[in-house]
Formats: sequence, C-alpha cells, structure tokens
Amino acid sequence: MPPASPLLDDREGPRDECGVFGVYGPDHDVSRLAYYALHALQHRGQESAGIAACDTGGYIITQRAMGLVNQVFKEHDLRALGGDLAIGHVRYSTTGANEWENSQPVHRSAGSGGNRRELALAHNGNLINAIELHSSLREQGVSFTSTSDSEIIAAALSAHPAGTIEDAVAAVVPTLKGAFSTVVMTKDRVVAFRDPAGIRPLVLGQLGDRYCVASESCAFDIIGATRLRDVRPGEMVSISEQGLESRMVSGGEREAFCVFEYIYFARPDSRMNGTVLQAARGRMGESLAREAPAPDADLVIPVPDSGIPAARGFARVSGLPQDDGLIKNRYVARTFIQPGHELRKHGLRLKFNPLPEIVGGKRLVVVDDSIVRGNTTRQIVRMLRDAGAAEVHMRISAPPIKHPCHYGVDMSTREEMVAHGRTVEEIAEHLGCDTLAYLSMKGVYDAVRGSADRHCDACFTGNYPLAGTTDANDKFALERSLPVIPAGTPTLA
Repeated sequence: MPPASPLLDDREGPRDECGVFGVYGPDHDVSRLAYYALHALQHRGQESAGIAACDTGGYIITQRAMGLVNQVFKEHDLRALGGDLAIGHVRYSTTGANEWENSQPVHRSAGSGGNRRELALAHNGNLINAIELHSSLREQGVSFTSTSDSEIIAAALSAHPAGTIEDAVAAVVPTLKGAFSTVVMTKDRVVAFRDPAGIRPLVLGQLGDRYCVASESCAFDIIGATRLRDVRPGEMVSISEQGLESRMVSGGEREAFCVFEYIYFARPDSRMNGTVLQAARGRMGESLAREAPAPDADLVIPVPDSGIPAARGFARVSGLPQDDGLIKNRYVARTFIQPGHELRKHGLRLKFNPLPEIVGGKRLVVVDDSIVRGNTTRQIVRMLRDAGAAEVHMRISAPPIKHPCHYGVDMSTREEMVAHGRTVEEIAEHLGCDTLAYLSMKGVYDAVRGSADRHCDACFTGNYPLAGTTDANDKFALERSLPVIPAGTPTLA
C-alpha cells in the first residue's frame, strides 16, 4: 500500500508527533486494549500505526502499516495478535521519511544462544545525537533497515550485553540526547522510560491489578484504566508478573516539559502535570481577551477544533457572544485520493466551510491556537470575507512561532514560518486580517500554572533547554548523512 499523504499539506498547526502505549495484562485482551488506546492517541500521529504482542516467554509478533489505526487493524488482525503483553504506536515522522520501514513498533533481535535479546520498541521524541549514535553502532557492526532514531534506540538495547533489559536501559539511556518517551517490550515484560528533561509526556496507569503506560491519560479512559501518575523525567518503570518496579536511570537535566503540549498537541480531555488541558486552554483564551481585547467586535468564532476552548475563554472575559462561524468536516484527516485540479481551487473548503448567516455583516474575533506558515489562516480570512464578514480580528492563544523544534515535532523550517522576520503588523497584512494579536509567554504560563524554568518553549523563544541542539539535526539528517546497511548484511549483532 502506498503511503497516505495529507489532504492539505499546508495545514496551520505543527505536525503531530507520535503516541505510544504499553500494557502487561495476562488476564486481558491486550491487543484490543492497544488498539483502542491507539485510537484515543490518533491525534498524535496519522501516518502509520502498529502493535506488537507476545505470550509470556513466546514469540513477539509485530504488525504495522501506513494509515490510521482503523485502516491498519481489522478484527482478524487483533485475534492474530493475542498474548499477555502488548505495545503500540501511532506515528508522524519527525526523524526519517514517511515510509513503511520507519513505522513502529521497531522489532529487533541481537546476540546468540541464551544471550539473545528480542524486543519491540515504540518511541515518541527525537534524538539530537542520532547521527553520532548511528555511526557508533555501525562501527560495531550493527545493521539498520530504517532511518528512524527509534531503531537506533532499539538496536542499542538489543545489542547491549547487560543481563536484563532493565540493566540495558540503565546503560543506554545516559548515551541518548534529546527527547524520548519510550516503551519497550520483551518476551515477559514492558519497560518504559523518559528522557531526563521530561520533554515529551508519558503516563503510568493501572488496569485492575495490572499496569499500563501511554503518552496521554485519554488512552486510559477509553480502556477503563486509572491514571496513577506521570513517569518522572529520567525514570524507568518495568511492568511484569512481579508487578511494578521503578528506577531512576538518568538525571542532570533541568525539567523541560514541552509547553506546546498544553497549547495544541494533547487531547483536551487529557491531564498533564495535574492540569486538565480543556481548562488550561480556556484560561489561555481568557488571558488573551485581557491582553488583546477587541471592544468593537460583534462575535467570537473559533477555528475548529483546536481553537474552541480558547474562543470560549475569550468570549467569557470579553462579554461577546460566541458562535460557530466555521464548520469543520471531521472526516478529512487523511485521504488516499487527492482532490485534483478542478477541486483544488476550493482549497480549504474541503476542511472548513463558513456560514454566511452567522458571519455576514459581523465584526469577527477569530480565535485559533497557533500560526506556523500562515497558509491556512490566510485562506480562512479570505473565506470569511467572501462570506460577508465586515471585519476579521485574529487572536492566537500562543506566542508567535519563530523557531523549529528539534525534540519530536515537525514545525517546518524557520524561513517557512510566517513570524520569521516579520512584525505582528506585517503578519496581519500578509494574512489579510484587520488586526492580529498573540498571547504572551507570561499568559501561557499563567494559564498552565507553570513556569519557564520547568518547560521547553524554544519554538517561541529560541531558548533550547538541551546543550547540543543544532539546526543541522533535522527530520532527514540520517537520510542525508549515512547510508543504511541492508538487512542480511553480515554484522556483529
């Protein structure tokens, strides 16, 4: 099957990243649990999906393919993936191309005889030292079949001589630099670990007397599990027949949780660092109304769906009425059939349709969560004017995005960003709106009830929290820099 391509490649928000899930549950239908957990995490990645499952002490079976979760897995697939433990992954590529070889979970096996270690691995994040690690492992004779940094982690763990997977993780994690919330499955346990800065989320849950892990707590809600706590930065948790074990395997970095998870990425019903995101996003809209009011406006409308909570908050504080001026077709997430030349002139109407009866003659406050390249926002402004809007005042519940992310989010290059080298007034002119205002960084932190010293806000400020972060380590760095050694080439691992 050819890889699916996005219907609207100039979508406004940054590309989603990845979602991971893992469960140890001999008394549960683990592959079905993984399927529904991935369904809940689908917003984190729409390029590929995969599940690996295993009977305790048996063989690891992995199925992965390009497409959405419900495209990849059917009933007979889940029945074939029976077992006592499972991990799953949904992906948007942040390192390596959108190809089947880069889909996950990664399945690796290394060693010989009784020292052979077989594992499957799912990873959310991005290694900023991927090229160096790849080169070092190749010098040791380790082969690769993909250009994903996830396979680098899997290869390092499977080839490590430590007697247990936990000891291998403890030895390998300090060599990794960047963001990595990772779930590993061997034949008898699920091990999860998080980078010492805790950049990407990872949550621990309980299902009866068993345990599970996921990128977001919404994955637990759908399967009836209870959220226990976040996996701590630098922590490894091991889930097996012995229950739950925890060990700190890395430290030394300041905590730097991605603030954009609050603004855009995570589902609004997820809870992160004690905060329900729907409420935090509403508070962002309230702060935005205080910082950048539009006193002469008639109506507040959101850009659905991600702008809805902030629009409600803006309306609450401003006293303006709120309505749905843009209707979203929620079935246009991905498609294998492109619209063709005749339909392309309709552009964003495939995804959004304005309601002239709502917006006609009105001075609108249009609330969205972010602007990256500006293409979609510009089209939305034009559509609203064509539908009869008298004025369009854009309000964005985040600061201007000016810098690329190197920790697991594809945000385009700096030069592609509409805020690069432009003032707010120049951006407004480019977008065609009457006024434009962004929420301040202080407004964001007030809304999430956090502070800059415990978060990463590099996409807004350019202050990257990890030493060694460079522009050279982009999505296709491995493709450009290193050849891939084909599977089957004689190696030491």
